[in-house]
Amino acid sequence: MAKLNTHPNLKDPDGFYSELLSAHEGLTDDASAALNARLILILANHIGDHEALGQALAAARASGSASETGDAT
Repeated sequence: MAKLNTHPNLKDPDGFYSELLSAHEGLTDDASAALNARLILILANHIGDHEALGQALAAARASGSASETGDAT
C-alpha cells in the first residue's frame, strides 16, 4: 500500500506549471479537457497503485470549492 505524497515534490514546480499552461495554449475548452484526461490517465498508469490513486482522487475532490461540487448554500 502506497501512501499518497502530498508534500511538495517537484524540483521546479513553476517550470512544470509553465509547461502545463503552454501545452493548453491555443486549444479549445474541449481539446483542453481532453488533454487533461489523457495526462491523468498516463500519470495514473505510471503510478500504477490503485490505493494511491484513490487517495489522490479523494484529495482532489476535497480540495474543490463548494461551488465546484454543487454544495454552495
